[in-house]
Amino acid sequence: MVDGSGRGRPRSESARAAVLHAVDDLLVEVGYAALTMKGIAERAGVGRQTVYRWWSHKAEILYEASVLDAQHELAVRHSGDAGKDVEAYLGALVTFLTRSHAGAAYRALIGEAQHDPEVAALLGSRDVLSDSAAEVVEAARSATAATLSTEHATALLIGPPFFQALTGRTAEHIDTKTLAEQFLHALRAS
Repeated sequence: MVDGSGRGRPRSESARAAVLHAVDDLLVEVGYAALTMKGIAERAGVGRQTVYRWWSHKAEILYEASVLDAQHELAVRHSGDAGKDVEAYLGALVTFLTRSHAGAAYRALIGEAQHDPEVAALLGSRDVLSDSAAEVVEAARSATAATLSTEHATALLIGPPFFQALTGRTAEHIDTKTLAEQFLHALRAS
């Protein structure tokens, strides 16, 4: 039988979930450099063959886990008020980047991508943060009649908290209210 990727038997959802949960926990405990496929399999309680059947390397597992968690953690309920929605999204983004295991995985992959072309290609295959911000950005662009492209507006929204989180600031030191106001001001000025 073949799973959706064409690589062998279908996935056992419980084994898949165990691997995806294990990779986040193990990353936080041992760091990216010490993370191994063997360690992930052992933590998940599955055989290494099971892990290798579905993923080629640890970055793929970490990325899949991060994407799934990001979809959940970065989803915000839309109120219809662009300012409130932008601030809520920024709060979720800062929490994701500074406190979440999935955010730690994402940051580890960003670091690894700086010198590993395979990891860079993996991250380039799907922009998790832009995807998560799409609805908030479009609503803000409409509310402000912005002429900035969606891509530029998204970079203005995500860039400042992303930079601050990657340079070691904690959630308490990132002012999402001010960042939201600055973002909306930049959109109005465009």
